[in-house]
Amino acid sequence: MAPNVDLYHREVTYLRVSVTDRCNLRCTYCMPAHDFRLLHHTHILRYEEIIQVIRAAIEVGIKKVRFTGGEPLVRNDFVTLLQAVGRLPGLDDMAITTNGVFLKRWARPIFESGIHRINISLDTMNPSKFLRITGKDAFHQVWEGIEEAEAVGFSPIKLNVVVIKGMNDDELGELARLSMEKPYCIRFIEYMPVGRDNRWTPEKYVSSKTIKGILAPLGPLFEIPRTYLDGPAERYHFEGAKGEIGLISPLSRHFCPSCNRLRLTADGKLRPCLFSDDEVDLKTPLRQGCDLEHIKSLIREAVAAKPKQHHAADPGGRGLSRPMAAIGG
Repeated sequence: MAPNVDLYHREVTYLRVSVTDRCNLRCTYCMPAHDFRLLHHTHILRYEEIIQVIRAAIEVGIKKVRFTGGEPLVRNDFVTLLQAVGRLPGLDDMAITTNGVFLKRWARPIFESGIHRINISLDTMNPSKFLRITGKDAFHQVWEGIEEAEAVGFSPIKLNVVVIKGMNDDELGELARLSMEKPYCIRFIEYMPVGRDNRWTPEKYVSSKTIKGILAPLGPLFEIPRTYLDGPAERYHFEGAKGEIGLISPLSRHFCPSCNRLRLTADGKLRPCLFSDDEVDLKTPLRQGCDLEHIKSLIREAVAAKPKQHHAADPGGRGLSRPMAAIGG
């Protein structure tokens, strides 16, 4: 398989696939406060189109696929897609990111489809705060889903925590202690200014350096060597812990020099960078009946368009036309 190498000598091996822009939660940092228009169903890629894109991506060097939303589990017959992609030769890894609300029901079918790695959003352990952040009283459903994922055999189980000052920064110690007691990776993510209306302000931002300082009273953190399947997280563990701590620093210590990913939006646009509105349209040629070679050429075009680095922290970096819900988490 020919490698996807961009202009800055980064090999692009990771494709994130958003299967829907719909979500059953309304997280403040993801969903715009106003005027978020959902895509009409006819504008969302059909499963056979997603499979065709993934097949082409594998042939040009993609080795890992992660399915996201919106919330992927709200789309009908989602497990059918997972089963079909799992039969494609050439993938080293499949994973899923979910908010966990429906996970208790779907954990086993997802696991049996071939996905054994899972990321679950969990910004708080406080049910009332969960309601304020997400707009839904569903903390206990999510926690039951996490427990079911553990019982079924998912590994690793990564719990994603978007850290927002004044919202959940007082809980970081409690969340980190989960990694001591459970085989979970607690991943603390810097709040990012994605979209025009995600309520980001500098006053709400907490850097990974500050997060490490908050965790310091729990004991020293020992660094874990990286593997090729790792994403951007710096990995650590407390002595004797069953799980891990992850720190994701898109603003304070951006990982652009090692970025190996593309993002496919639910409406069939391939984005070379999360923080840029540059996109390559795949849906139109797919629906015009293009062949696999043409899709492969468009994927290479997107790889060639990857910028050297993002400018999310710049004053102009907040002008993205799409919120995170429309890009794919």
